[in-house]
Amino acid sequence: MRLFLSSYRFGADPDTFVRLAAPGRIAVIANAADAWPASARAAAVTSEMGPLRSLGFAPEEVDLRDHLDDPDSLRQRLSGFTSVWVRGGNTFVLRAQLARSGGDAVLTDLVRSNRLVYGGYSAGACVATPSLRGIEFSDDPDEVAATCGIPVVWDGLGWVEHAIVPHAGDSLLADDGIQRTLLYLREHGVEHVALTDDDAIVVDTPPEHAPSTVTS
Repeated sequence: MRLFLSSYRFGADPDTFVRLAAPGRIAVIANAADAWPASARAAAVTSEMGPLRSLGFAPEEVDLRDHLDDPDSLRQRLSGFTSVWVRGGNTFVLRAQLARSGGDAVLTDLVRSNRLVYGGYSAGACVATPSLRGIEFSDDPDEVAATCGIPVVWDGLGWVEHAIVPHAGDSLLADDGIQRTLLYLREHGVEHVALTDDDAIVVDTPPEHAPSTVTS
């Protein structure tokens, strides 16, 4: 399993992701922005393309909404890529769209079998954890009903064994919600890793084994 989980984009060293993923066709998933106005969502997609191209990747958007209730079509769409890049936004909306499309199961299979390298930041990193409890202090779970029409999914994908708290430290994206999340996790004894915007968690292991390290 090969994972690059960061607070903001490539962290302090973009070469870390390049070494892990190897430039090629990369699927960009921006469904964490589905609750945003259409123009803002489109801008969010565009903002990912330039930085990825500058690193040698050939990015294409894969919209999970095009594969609702059709995981086979999503699997076929992703089969042409060597890696996937999942941007930030609302973690709960992203998780719901993964559930609606079957992307949670499809990505878990492709990632755990090392057929796809997974890169994700902020919400894209948080969905890889065992549970989304505590993230509600930063992301609004109520956006799920209006955007996705299903109940909130509180379980993460479980690819790593700890919670992830992005935008810690001196991040420009830090807010009171980050501190409330950290307090919640500490009070409930939840193992977690707080990431500054320079940090990334990198996993590079054989299939089904996933020890992780934090780099900065």
